[in-house]
Amino acid sequence: MIIKILGTGCKRCKALEQNVREAISSAQVNATVEKVEDIPSIVRYGVMSTPALTIDEKVVSAGKVLSVDEVVGLLKK
Repeated sequence: MIIKILGTGCKRCKALEQNVREAISSAQVNATVEKVEDIPSIVRYGVMSTPALTIDEKVVSAGKVLSVDEVVGLLKK
């Protein structure tokens, strides 16, 4: 599983990254976390507000910081 955090490195983006890493550990999921910080790459995903989260190239959230529990729910889908 490849998880990407789309955002320019702002405080909210860093909070989402921390929650994603905690969720992966909690759910015991084998996943790679990547950060996408350049605007042209973020726009290619069709994302207009950050932070955003993709799982296996599918945008699953945009514009909000998901909680650890919300991320766990997405990982188990």
